[in-house]
Amino acid sequence: MSPTSSPSGPAAPAPGSSLSAARRRRELAEAVGGDTVDLLVVGLGATGAGVALDAAARGLSVVAVDAHDLAFGTSRWSSKLIHGGLRYLASGQLDVAHESAVERGVLMERTAPHLVRAQPFVLPLTPLVSRGQASLAWAGFRAGDTLRLAARTSRATLPAPRRLSAVEARHLAPSVRPAGLRGGLLSWDGKVTDDARLVTALARTAAAHGAKILTRVRVLGTGGTVARVRDELTGEEGEIRARAVVNASGVWAGELVEGIRIRPSRGTHLVLRADLFGPLPAGLHIPIPGETNRFVLVLPQDDGRVYVGLTDEPVDGDLPDVPEVPESDVGFLLDVVGSALDAPVRRDDVVGAFAGLRPLLDTVPARSGETARTSDISRRHAVLTSDDGVTTVVGGKLTTYRRMAQDAVDAAVEARGLRAGPSTTASLPLVGAAAPHRLGSLAAPGHLIRRHGTEAPAVHALAARDPRLGEPVVPGHPVTRAALLWAVLHEGALDEADLLDRRTRIGLVPQDRAAAVAAAREALDTAAEHCVRHGDTPQSEVTPQ
Repeated sequence: MSPTSSPSGPAAPAPGSSLSAARRRRELAEAVGGDTVDLLVVGLGATGAGVALDAAARGLSVVAVDAHDLAFGTSRWSSKLIHGGLRYLASGQLDVAHESAVERGVLMERTAPHLVRAQPFVLPLTPLVSRGQASLAWAGFRAGDTLRLAARTSRATLPAPRRLSAVEARHLAPSVRPAGLRGGLLSWDGKVTDDARLVTALARTAAAHGAKILTRVRVLGTGGTVARVRDELTGEEGEIRARAVVNASGVWAGELVEGIRIRPSRGTHLVLRADLFGPLPAGLHIPIPGETNRFVLVLPQDDGRVYVGLTDEPVDGDLPDVPEVPESDVGFLLDVVGSALDAPVRRDDVVGAFAGLRPLLDTVPARSGETARTSDISRRHAVLTSDDGVTTVVGGKLTTYRRMAQDAVDAAVEARGLRAGPSTTASLPLVGAAAPHRLGSLAAPGHLIRRHGTEAPAVHALAARDPRLGEPVVPGHPVTRAALLWAVLHEGALDEADLLDRRTRIGLVPQDRAAAVAAAREALDTAAEHCVRHGDTPQSEVTPQ
């Protein structure tokens, strides 16, 4: 729904891309008991939203559902890094490393340059880092640059690694303990402004190509071509008929299809205030004692926060919707990061924490005594088709979501005999995407451009018409009331949790979340009033034919 009377006005979203409560109600009614669609996608994380986009862009009719919200599961708990595959190169997984580097370049240079940009990292050479470790790390960074070259990613997009003097290292990493510092290693990788915003952009781009994006719709069971679903908002049940089904439900994939064995791995991050570190022009790689190619990462964010992560611990038993962070993970991360910083980081400095579950495919034969560390399990994705024709895509990681989606659609098309063209998503810009020079010329604040891309002026225009909408939701945080309103009108946010925990990341700090609840409720009320005034089917929601 556009806040203006004309979809071509300054506050109009990309044509056909608006997701709203009204559109959800209408398209859910059309999907349940309606005509058979080509593809039903279960799960709206990065992979599921990517599947919906890939299929819709090929001309297939698509319904994509999630029992919760966009990016509700693993896709909002990542390190926010778009990796080039260096770690996989070190473990001999050359194909995974190359695929990661290619997909990183696709995101940075073609499909999402507004959301993914280069991030510098410093590995400080403290007394705890031996010369042998430093030489190994340097060789790895040089190999990573070779991956960049093989993936044909421009040097202007990702600069070359280089050695740093002690003075240079202190300039880029002033919080590192100076005693015994003998320099550092500078490397570059991709960083996404917000993983949940990437998923939102994927879902909206799929919607612009005709896909029905339905959150709060739970699949109760599927018989291959018929899925029993329940509207989690009303409790009403019905059926969606599809010629093919793709199971992209991540760590919960085994609940929909029998025989899928997932070995979840928990990745934990701490959230700290940026002023604890002082100026932080670059992120930090801090080696984990006893490990040759694993690091704790210190990741500065655009919102005055710093993430410290991450762990890689196996998870057994029932899987929660929102994983808890154990104190053992907190202590481990604080110990490692404290080994390199000048000022101590205490438990009281941790203002928030989050954990995600990686959906690793367990390929170890189910024999007693055979287990592998989750950190050693391959991140290569797998596409499997069950006897009843359901295609499941599991494994992989955020960076390679697009290739995972392409492979899943290819498999579903082949298994069910669908007529579809080749994948086009490697060159298909997401909502808000534009070349860096165009993004730099937009008449909007930088923090809006990094989150909304070419739609930033439209979000900014809301505040221009109502100065109160330009106020920050939380003092010192860049998210404004206008961004919350935009998320309800155009990004499918249905309640306070959608707004604070996924469309924005205010909720990562419980104190900030509590302070922002009233503003979130106000945005929902304002959007509801707008719908009453302008009707439930504004022109900006109509998908162009």
